[in-house]
Amino acid sequence: MSAPEEDVNPYELLELSIEASEQEIRTAYRQRSLKVHPDRNRGNPDAARKFHELYQAQELLLDPLRRMALDAKLRLKEARKARFSQYDNKRKNLVEELEERERAFKKVRTETEAQKKERWRENERIMEEGRRLREDREKELQKKEREREELGQSARSELEPPSLGPLDTTIRVKYTLTSHPTLTSAASISALLIPFGALDDSSIVLSLKPAPPKKPKRGTALVPFKQIVGAFGAVGASGRAENGLADIEVDWAEGKEPELIGWLKKMGKLGGGSSGSSQKPETINSGAKAAPAQTPLSSDYKTTNLPHTQAPPTSTFSSFPSTFPDFDVTPQAPTASTDVPGIDYESMTLLRMRQAERERIEREIREQEAQEG
Repeated sequence: MSAPEEDVNPYELLELSIEASEQEIRTAYRQRSLKVHPDRNRGNPDAARKFHELYQAQELLLDPLRRMALDAKLRLKEARKARFSQYDNKRKNLVEELEERERAFKKVRTETEAQKKERWRENERIMEEGRRLREDREKELQKKEREREELGQSARSELEPPSLGPLDTTIRVKYTLTSHPTLTSAASISALLIPFGALDDSSIVLSLKPAPPKKPKRGTALVPFKQIVGAFGAVGASGRAENGLADIEVDWAEGKEPELIGWLKKMGKLGGGSSGSSQKPETINSGAKAAPAQTPLSSDYKTTNLPHTQAPPTSTFSSFPSTFPDFDVTPQAPTASTDVPGIDYESMTLLRMRQAERERIEREIREQEAQEG
């Protein structure tokens, strides 16, 4: 059972003196509890609290040990009050001053502790802010480093030439047999285009429409060069009579310019377009006898300004820089055995890819001609 609050005097609550007997305590409790009983005071919210306080006061005073302790405490308090009342004003002031100093000291100590806690929190905040700023700087540096690496990789990728596709050295030739009645065989096509560069004669695909025994009207041929330089020169000379290609349409086999050509133009190693003629770009339509300046499009530039281990091309239509790999020596078609002397695995794979692509394009041409017929 809990004791009544320290500031509540049970004797005062029951209106008794400190010398009251047990019977007087019970009588006083019964009289006052009936007045504040919750059943008689339903509209009073404090009735239950007062009734409980009266009950605790009775229980305390009826307990001899607890009453003895309470009486001692009350007598000590009364003695202190009586003694303090006898003090003169000077001693009263001294006691009040000491109590005031004690209160001030406690206040200063509390404020000091509060200031220490505030400084600690501020230091923690500053340290956390410093860590956050350091992390942000590190992230920013890492981001800039990644951007520099990406820019470097992008620049390096732009400087590196693209790989050669399986049909990058193959061209498509279209013509009418009324204008060129002799172009009815792979040998005649090869003789027409050999001035532009070495050809892979065994891989030339020729289609005549309509097919014999009817009289053909037009022809289409897929002609693979051994070097992209020859294909580039032939495409540039499409339809030009001075190169023997009057009324002959020459285009890339895939219908678009190879990526390597675009890369060379972008790097400034190739002009915006090639004339495909035997004249140098500086001497076209010019009667001057002065020697033309050597450019990356001329064969003189290739043989005099750049180190090259192979012999210079004999074609007068060579107008390609020497930085492109040489395909003069094309491996022969592979036999049933894969161990062919002089052909490595990479060359054999490239040859098979080119052969498969040519067969696909030949099949498409024949299907298209069948639909048109």
